[in-house]
Amino acid sequence: MAEHNELGELGEQLAAEYLQAKGYIILERNYYFQKAEVDIIAEYKNELICVEVKTRNSNFFGDPQEFVTAGKVKLLVKAMDAYIIENDIDLSCRFDIVAVLKNKKIETITHYENAFYHF
Repeated sequence: MAEHNELGELGEQLAAEYLQAKGYIILERNYYFQKAEVDIIAEYKNELICVEVKTRNSNFFGDPQEFVTAGKVKLLVKAMDAYIIENDIDLSCRFDIVAVLKNKKIETITHYENAFYHF
C-alpha cells in the first residue's frame, strides 16, 4: 500500500478514536455513494455528523483542512442525502472536518464543527 494511503487510514483511525472519546457514536466508516466517500458518519447529541478527515505529515503546504475543496463538499452533501434516505433517518445533519497532522515528532488532531459554512 502506498505510504500516503497508510497515513490516510491512520488519520481516519485516530479521528474515529478521538470522536468516540468525545461521545460520538460511529455509524459508518468509508461510506461510498457514486463518486463520493464519506470518511466517518457519526451520531452525536441527536444529530447526524458527516466527518471529512484530512491527514498530512506536514503543514508546509497548508493545514490539512485547507485541502477540502468546494467540489468535495458537493459530493459529500450528495452522499449524505443518499445515506439519510437509504437509512430513513430523521435527524439534522452537520458537516465537520477533522484535521490530523501526524509525523514522527507531531500528532495533532483538530476538530472543526460545521466546517462547510466557510465555503
